[in-house]
Amino acid sequence: MRLRTLTLAAASGAALLAAGVLPAHATSPHRTPASAQEGSVSAAALLAKVTSCQQISNGLYRTDEETAPSVPVCGKNGAVFWKADMDIDCDGQRTANCNESRDPWYQDDTAFHQSDGRPLSAESLPYVVVPSSSSIWNYAGAGIRGGGVVAVIYNNQVEYAVVGDTGPTGIIGEASYATARALGIDPDPATGGAESGVTYILFKNSSVSPIENHGAAVSQGDQLARQFLAAN
Repeated sequence: MRLRTLTLAAASGAALLAAGVLPAHATSPHRTPASAQEGSVSAAALLAKVTSCQQISNGLYRTDEETAPSVPVCGKNGAVFWKADMDIDCDGQRTANCNESRDPWYQDDTAFHQSDGRPLSAESLPYVVVPSSSSIWNYAGAGIRGGGVVAVIYNNQVEYAVVGDTGPTGIIGEASYATARALGIDPDPATGGAESGVTYILFKNSSVSPIENHGAAVSQGDQLARQFLAAN
């Protein structure tokens, strides 16, 4: 996870936007979603269940390094959620759009790895970044684990992702290049993202195996979303 620095993004935006486009991925487990809505549960139905917050974090998170803390982690039956922005994570495997030349904060690893031991591919796999455990909140203690299923909601669309990386202890609101692209958010790691309006619903004690199988995340996510609606 990196922190978006707006001055650097503005300075380098033109050059970065001139770089290549996302390559096609033919194999199902690694295929980048072209768009969302995924699954049969609507964004409206999920959002109706997260209109109020029972805060489970000990404090609030920042959405970016320069912003004041404002985002709580909230608890519901079977899930935790937060409402924030979306910064773009391009860490992990080097690809056409996720590498040192495209991403000033690029790191060649992710907290959780594919079944073959390699880092995840931010360009092809929808995943979400959770804050590293701290006195504010311990994600593992809340039943959230690597490979856990996440419903990411934006602009009346639902994209299913997995928990794929960890970030700074005080910042929240980040997802992979593939997640952003599927939701129609500019995925450029330096100039893209969404300033607000993104809801992340993380289903407790869930796990996709292998973590890189996006189809399995969608199938399991749809089932968990239905359970979530029934339980809340």
